[in-house]
Amino acid sequence: MADPTPVIDDLRAESDELDQLVAELTPDQWALATPAPGWTVAHQIAHLAWTDRSALLAVTDADAFQALVEKALAAPDSFVDEGADEGARLPPAELLSAWRAGRTALDRALRDASPGARFPWYGPPMSVASMATARLMETWAHSLDVAEALGAVRAPTDRIRHVARLGVRTRDFAHTVHGLTPPAEEFRVELTAPGGEVWSYGPEGAAQRVTGPALDFCLLVTQRAHRTDLALTTVGEDADRWLDIAQAFAGPPGAGREPKGEPA
Repeated sequence: MADPTPVIDDLRAESDELDQLVAELTPDQWALATPAPGWTVAHQIAHLAWTDRSALLAVTDADAFQALVEKALAAPDSFVDEGADEGARLPPAELLSAWRAGRTALDRALRDASPGARFPWYGPPMSVASMATARLMETWAHSLDVAEALGAVRAPTDRIRHVARLGVRTRDFAHTVHGLTPPAEEFRVELTAPGGEVWSYGPEGAAQRVTGPALDFCLLVTQRAHRTDLALTTVGEDADRWLDIAQAFAGPPGAGREPKGEPA
């Protein structure tokens, strides 16, 4: 059984880097609009704080988490926005403190959990490593929105390997939420990491293939960029279709982002 500590460590590092972006913001900066329609910087951090609390409940109190799931099922179109709206109304210092406290508690709970434990979630049950990976993916994705609102640039690190792996593993899920039958055969995915290494997934001889920068693949599966703005290439109709619907996050299909320029 793989040790989940490395991904938990990377989640902490990703969160700390985002914390550095927002720690000294003025109230006006907390109110800046981000690329997510209707969401300010405060909404982005509030959403992360809310989801960290949900994850903490999933890890420590399955019954309480089930109550959250039932609430989500009762209002599937507004549940996420309501959580972000509630947190965004807090004074910035209070919101920042709540986010820090929640992610610290989750970090501790994940480290204390049995490596073989599985926790309920809005999709399939999560292992310790999977829960940490999902939180890292969301933290990374929302930090991009925050950085864009602030006019900052976050240099990619090899921590995005967790996002890339999750994006590959959710291929079938992406088809299912679009009402499509997942392809029966495995795909080959070859991604060039920020550090220059090539991350490979799937059999070498697969007919369906995806290649390109790991950053671009991660932007695609988190729906932080439109496919036409990314330097990803495919071989095979199934692989091409997948890149049109890919998503690494739980829940219904996302709206994605509008293209910004000419095809990459």
